[in-house]
Amino acid sequence: AALELMLKGSSVSAERAVELGVLDEITGEDLVQAASEFARRVADHPTAEAPRKRRISAREAFIGDGVPKVALPYVAAQAHKMMPPEAKGGLAAHKLVDAVQAAVEMPFALGLAREARLFEELVRSKPSLALRHVFFAERELSKIPSLDSARDDKTLEVIERVGVVGAGTMGSGIAIAFAQAGIPVTVVDTNDEAVDKARQTVMGMFMYRVQKGKLTQEEAWKRARSIAFTDDWNELAGADLVIEAVFEDLDVKREVFAKLDSIAKPGAILATNTSTLDVDAIAAATSRPELVLGLHFFVPANIMPLLEIVRGAKTSPEALAFAFAVGKALRKKAVLSGNAFGFIGNRMIFDYLREAMALAEEGNAPARVDAVIRDFGFPMGPFAMSDLSGLDVGRQIARARGDEGKSRSDVLGRLVEMGRLGQKSMAGFFKYDKSIGKGREPIADPMVEDIFAGEARAAGILPRHADDLEIRERLLYALVNRGAYLLEEGIALRPGDIDIVYVYGYGFPPHHGGPMWYAGEVGVDRVYARIRDFEREFGAHWKPSALLAKMASFDKELAHA
Repeated sequence: AALELMLKGSSVSAERAVELGVLDEITGEDLVQAASEFARRVADHPTAEAPRKRRISAREAFIGDGVPKVALPYVAAQAHKMMPPEAKGGLAAHKLVDAVQAAVEMPFALGLAREARLFEELVRSKPSLALRHVFFAERELSKIPSLDSARDDKTLEVIERVGVVGAGTMGSGIAIAFAQAGIPVTVVDTNDEAVDKARQTVMGMFMYRVQKGKLTQEEAWKRARSIAFTDDWNELAGADLVIEAVFEDLDVKREVFAKLDSIAKPGAILATNTSTLDVDAIAAATSRPELVLGLHFFVPANIMPLLEIVRGAKTSPEALAFAFAVGKALRKKAVLSGNAFGFIGNRMIFDYLREAMALAEEGNAPARVDAVIRDFGFPMGPFAMSDLSGLDVGRQIARARGDEGKSRSDVLGRLVEMGRLGQKSMAGFFKYDKSIGKGREPIADPMVEDIFAGEARAAGILPRHADDLEIRERLLYALVNRGAYLLEEGIALRPGDIDIVYVYGYGFPPHHGGPMWYAGEVGVDRVYARIRDFEREFGAHWKPSALLAKMASFDKELAHA
């Protein structure tokens, strides 16, 4: 039981803990009296009659469930098989199994010594250093010098209602997130079908939490009732914060903000959930640009922990402080970003996806590219991620970027024209089958490989086999280089902020610390040298940032830039 609890990190009820032997007794309200009585019982039975030997070193370790101690090597071997490989973040779990095995097999003092050595190995390990970096980077997120005088711990006490424009997947998720934080929400949408679906989504989510024992039936109904749906924009007049979550089109968003400006009360914060568009261009549609900012939630908004807070050119410190207070109330990892196309996360992911497309154009199968990055520790590869987001969305974003978003071939356009939009159409870069993994498991499709080959020939791209190391380097170093540019340009405040965005928003394996930390893990000079190689071989889009060059020349880590 102890091994299972340690490996899974799961919680158990107090009653179950007594059954497992983790606790001796559950007390009533008078803890002191119960403790005194327990101590008296133990004192009265100092020998074998004692409920349990009090001195840990005197206790006999056992496996449980009637399993003899001689079976421990088999039990430990099975536990090792259940854990991820050490290279994929499982190092601590494997050392933990070793420590438990030592506790059972060795005399107490020797077992303790073995555990101490294992602990020392972990403390010095790369995953430990990376995870500590993530831990402390989280605690730096809200330390924005320019906001110190604007902060007000009572900010959220005056929020009576939040407004959300758009009842789609994102709007529904945002509404649920606020309802879970105890903040009432009004959702406006003129599409009856979207509203009906949103109502079902909201109720389904809260009922799911009831089934999981996370909420009572009464709490679920209360939270669901705190979300009001309407087609009347005037219902937003009393909101303290209004978040726009409509289609990713600048003209549409500007129209929404102009309307909100005429309806929202003076002092209300207006936020856009855009993932790529110019916050200043959106703010210009209002008479209150100082109260306009970006709140970029990630899908599903009620679950994903990351929130990018985007500062416009005229956004006031008070509005930003308010946004960070909102992030804290929603228990999000709130990261400040400057106003650039794609902000931090998506701006970097464009370069990552560019390299994934280039590798496939050169004849490296999408399934293999994805497999390499999954082996590194990502939950999914770039092509499966694109299918999840929607290839039509990806093409629209690429077009919005103009020349910078152009690929060497038009594979993306071909697939969209064929109706292969990703998971939602059961076909994209991969194909999907509802009977396999609930329709979410990517299945390699030779037809897509043929399309890549044909488009590559038409574009004059020569076949080029890349080994696994090169695939990993091109994908990850594209993130590193763009991250360095974002630091140079002041879009990202700190390297740690970038790492938090990638760990919590894009699945970067935390035991590698995020892209900027990982560059130091490899060696910034080595990363810089490889990027120079790629620039010579593949072109100017690989030009290394000046910051990266500087850090490499001084042998400094990017995580401390």
